[in-house]
Amino acid sequence: MGVVVDDLDAVAAFFLDLGFEREGGASVEGETVDKINGLDGVRAEVVMVRAPDGSGKLELVKYHAPIDDEGAHHFPANRMGFRHIAIEVNGLDTIVDRLRGKGFDPVGEVRDYEDIYRLCYVRGPEGLIVELTEQLDSS
Repeated sequence: MGVVVDDLDAVAAFFLDLGFEREGGASVEGETVDKINGLDGVRAEVVMVRAPDGSGKLELVKYHAPIDDEGAHHFPANRMGFRHIAIEVNGLDTIVDRLRGKGFDPVGEVRDYEDIYRLCYVRGPEGLIVELTEQLDSS
C-alpha cells in the first residue's frame, strides 16, 4: 500500500513507533516514474516499512515535484474511499499510551469488541488513521 505524505520523517517515525521496521528508501525520478504516475516531472523520495508480523509493507512517498497544492485532509472515518489501514498488534494499551505521549490520540475510544478484539483508531501525522487491533485471549 502506498501512502503519500508531506513530512516523510514524521510519518516514518510514527509507523516505526507502531512496530514497523524500515526496509530502506530511495529517490525516484525520470521518464519511467512519470509514466507510472501519469504525471510530468516527478521527483519523489520513497521509504518502505514492513509490518511488525512481516505480513505486508507500506510505501511512504514524499513528492517534491509536482507539488500538491491542497495538502492533507483530516477526513472522518466514514468518508468514502481508502480511509485507514488496520494492523494487528500485541500490547495495544501500551502502544496507545506511548502514542499519546507523542501527541497522537485515539479518534474515539479504545474498546473491546465482542470478547474477540480490543481496538481503536489512532490519528497519526497528516490526518492518517490507523486501526490498532489486538486479539483478546480466548481462554
